[in-house]
Formats: sequence, structure tokens, C-alpha cells
Amino acid sequence: MERAEFESLVEQALSALPQELQESIENVAVVVEDWPSRSQLRDAGIGRREGLLGLYEGIPHTERGVNYNLVAPDRITLFQRPIELFCRSREEVVEEIGRVVRHELAHHFGISDATLDEIEGE
Repeated sequence: MERAEFESLVEQALSALPQELQESIENVAVVVEDWPSRSQLRDAGIGRREGLLGLYEGIPHTERGVNYNLVAPDRITLFQRPIELFCRSREEVVEEIGRVVRHELAHHFGISDATLDEIEGE
């Protein structure tokens, strides 16, 4: 899939979020990269680059204090090649992008992986 199409699907996933959620997202850059870097893999505790589909890097809402200002934007990265390897069709890519966007935004709001696993398991 061409990068422009993939980025368009990411934008569509963001636009599909409920309006109140969109309005509460602040100081976040959402970007697409082909693959995670070695440092991103190390920080995420992932051994293989195919194993990381998305990554939130920043200060979650739950950890922001009164001194949170004039900081660089948090960053949500979707890794195009691992997502494409994980999926078998364009439809699966669309679904997975939506899932990864929601997952990483949950981290932005301070929801842990353990809590997300519980929610997704229900």
C-alpha cells in the first residue's frame, strides 16, 4: 500500500472517533513510519520489528501536572509495514489501523496495557 493511502486511512480512523474524544486529544502528533527504530523496540520491550504495530511516546494525561506546558507534542506512531504484514487484506488493514489508533490513544489518556487487555478480553 502506498504511504499516502495508509496515512489517509489513519486520518479516517481519527475522524471516526467520537467527537468528545477528538476534542480531548491535545498536544499529540500522529505519524506513520515504515518500521520501528531499535530504540523504540527496546523501550517497548519488543524483540522483533514485526511485533510492534504502534507506539505512544509522551506524558499521559494522568501524569500531567500543573507544570505541564511548553512541551513537545506527544507522539503516536503507526508502523505501516508491520501492520501490513499482520493483515491479509485491505479491509483488515483498515480495521487494524483503527484498533491501533484507539489503543495508542488509550495510552495517551493513561490507560495501561493490562487494563486494555482486560477491556479487549471482555
